[in-house]
Amino acid sequence: MVQIYTHEDVSKHNTRDDLYMIIDKKVYDITKFVDEHPGGDEILIEEGAKDASGPFDDVGHSPDARQMLVKYYVGELDPEVTMPINQSKPVVVQSANTVKTVNDGASGNPLRILIPVAFFIGYIYWRFFLNQ
Repeated sequence: MVQIYTHEDVSKHNTRDDLYMIIDKKVYDITKFVDEHPGGDEILIEEGAKDASGPFDDVGHSPDARQMLVKYYVGELDPEVTMPINQSKPVVVQSANTVKTVNDGASGNPLRILIPVAFFIGYIYWRFFLNQ
């Protein structure tokens, strides 16, 4: 028996620890995939709990990516979604679990600057003080 979900049902699964997604009228529980996603977890959390068919197709996922969806399948989108009566309408989701970070300065490893500076100082020392 296939489980049927409405847009409202899917929108309730909107956290990192409980995340559903609709792709091509199929519902997937992608909670366990969030940490494994090669594109990072942010995009899944941002597009989760709603119909992500468009963004999924826009990225150009490979056939292998589509095959991976099989193990996360939990059911079908309400077939009445295209009917004018009793329609399951898409729901706008405001994810309470999205984390925004503010970068107040340069990020990265400081050695990427310190090592070249150390080599430059070493060269100047060698060139002008040791080779006289």
